[in-house]
Amino acid sequence: PDAGHIRMSTQCGRRIVDMVWEDLTPEKIVTPASVKNSAVVAMATGCSTNAVVHMLAMARRASIDLTLDDLDALGRTTPLIANIRPSGKDDYLMEDFYYAGGLRALMAQLGDKLDTSVTTVTGKTLGETLEGAVVYNDDVIRPLSNPVYHQGSLAVLRGNLCPDGAVIKPAACDERFRNHEGPALVFDSYPEMKKAVDDENLDVTPDHVMVLRNAGPLGGPGFPEWGMLPIPKALIKQGHRDMLRISDARMSGTSYGACVLHVAPESYIGGPLALLRTGDIVRLDLDSRRLDMLVDEEEIERRRAAWQKPEPRFQRGYGYMFGKHVTQSN
Repeated sequence: PDAGHIRMSTQCGRRIVDMVWEDLTPEKIVTPASVKNSAVVAMATGCSTNAVVHMLAMARRASIDLTLDDLDALGRTTPLIANIRPSGKDDYLMEDFYYAGGLRALMAQLGDKLDTSVTTVTGKTLGETLEGAVVYNDDVIRPLSNPVYHQGSLAVLRGNLCPDGAVIKPAACDERFRNHEGPALVFDSYPEMKKAVDDENLDVTPDHVMVLRNAGPLGGPGFPEWGMLPIPKALIKQGHRDMLRISDARMSGTSYGACVLHVAPESYIGGPLALLRTGDIVRLDLDSRRLDMLVDEEEIERRRAAWQKPEPRFQRGYGYMFGKHVTQSN
């Protein structure tokens, strides 16, 4: 680390000790207003889908009620203003964001979308900490009047494939997939999916909807970051770089594309994703926040009656305890 990093680390350590002397405890900082602020900032920065898991967990740990619907509502009214897209040589990176003014500048741009009266770890209000914040590049940190995308980073979907919710990054996917219908191409495991996408003769079109299931909190197990399903080589050879993909897994925060993730309930416990078959038509209507399989209800019920619960992955030890206590992604 350079001198700057050492200096910042030292200052953080001193501040932590001072917070103890000041009795500035977490419940004075993590409040309903500050949690809402965090969600607004996340939406404005183009946050990872993983932010959903972290925000829900932190809020619940502090006994603050926060739901997927709350996040979706904030996503509808918070424009994406951080122009950071590391997908090409001319795109801005996090370093550019730092030199454009960083997080303080972005928060200042959000104006009255934030409650600036909340207390921060500095002991001051958020408004006080944002005084003097400057945007040095308004193409990297956009004003609200010129956003990168008119809504926030995340949207929450519902439908007969995800009655308890699923998450997508609308600004990250190709426009053509915002409202899309196509046949499902279903994989029950990561190795099965990986073998298929490496097959240059795979029978797949850009309209297909790739599905990876059994990759949720219990099915993974552990909710692995498998949701960024690779584009099949057969399509890459044709010049295609995106397609609609669905999974009950997570994905890395740096990924992009038309990926629907965190499908709940997960397939491993009998969620509707477990009933989907290759060839079934799947419809995504992002404007209506819907994700459905176009299969009649009678057929869905027949499949549900025939579905067999898999054997538990663990019979003893930590894995057994994990399986008894882990909750679903929503």
